[in-house]
Amino acid sequence: MKIRDITNAIAAFAPLQYQESYDNAGLLFGNAGWEVTGVLLTLDATEAVIEEAIEKGCNLVVAHHPIVFGGLKKINGSNYVERVAIKAIKNDIAVYAAHTNLDNVRNGVSDIMASKLQLTDCRVLDPKRELLGKLYTFVPHAQAEQVLNALFTAGAGHIGNYSEASFNVTGTGTYKAEEGAQPYIGQVGQRHLEPETKLEVIFPLYLESRVIQALLESHPYEEVAYDVVKLGNVNKEVGSGLIGNLPQPMDELAFLQLVKEQFHTGCVRYTPLRGKPIQKVALCGGAGSYLLKKAMAAGADAYISADFKYHEFFDADNQIVIADVGHFESEQFTVELFYHILTEKFRNFAPLKSTIRTNPVNYL
Repeated sequence: MKIRDITNAIAAFAPLQYQESYDNAGLLFGNAGWEVTGVLLTLDATEAVIEEAIEKGCNLVVAHHPIVFGGLKKINGSNYVERVAIKAIKNDIAVYAAHTNLDNVRNGVSDIMASKLQLTDCRVLDPKRELLGKLYTFVPHAQAEQVLNALFTAGAGHIGNYSEASFNVTGTGTYKAEEGAQPYIGQVGQRHLEPETKLEVIFPLYLESRVIQALLESHPYEEVAYDVVKLGNVNKEVGSGLIGNLPQPMDELAFLQLVKEQFHTGCVRYTPLRGKPIQKVALCGGAGSYLLKKAMAAGADAYISADFKYHEFFDADNQIVIADVGHFESEQFTVELFYHILTEKFRNFAPLKSTIRTNPVNYL
């Protein structure tokens, strides 16, 4: 097995195109063509984790946080990032990160947080726009099903919980093959009228090249007529945070105690209680204060995230209970997520979970 087999499986679950513009997810060190000797899963690729990978014979570390976030101008070991880079490169350890792309997909970081609280009827709190495209093309009636099946196989036609979605309309296409052409139907130098089916399918824009390749390979015409349009539609399955419902309403303090237990945190920082039961809960792994207004607008009774600053707690304004569980604590289950992705894809392959607790924050 090659490193690219592992990283492609993770990217298929959480496409790199879904990461935020400031992020640096992907293969940070190493060669995708290396054979895999073992995979170590972690939240952070620290020096201790690289040492653990060496000891356990793993030449690939899969982390949530990119160890290289900004540019590296020097690599002389003056800080922990540079030391990790040196140790990984010297020992042929590849490091791959799936960060905000893993945050932004369904069944990703927010979903596994929600599962710890048994939230139901979950939906993306802040869905993204302009991630979809629409393909229009024209095919002879007899080959329309063939082309449509190829487009579906390439990943087109998915809308929410529906697949193989398309719109088809019949019409007549015309063309005249010029000298040098080899028309599938018709004669050179003569205008040809062909009964055609117009196909319309949507697709994730990151799959555009694959969808177009499938179209060209399955279409009978020498010159294929098609249009691709970028859509401004909201993609309800991609975006930041999640909101759902507890199985039953809970007293506020009981809810906060449940959060503390389920997220194994030494401290939950929270805003003044409102004296109202908690049922609708919003959450976001990592630093999620930027979604507070979204959570409030969605009618959440509580919002679970991390890294709230002092003055940001005032923004709750007695309309919602903020529960700051800590950055590491909100994302700690990402290792479970990596493990699930890889063991589902490779049934005869066992990645290892790091035993290093990388949380730099301690509670007294």
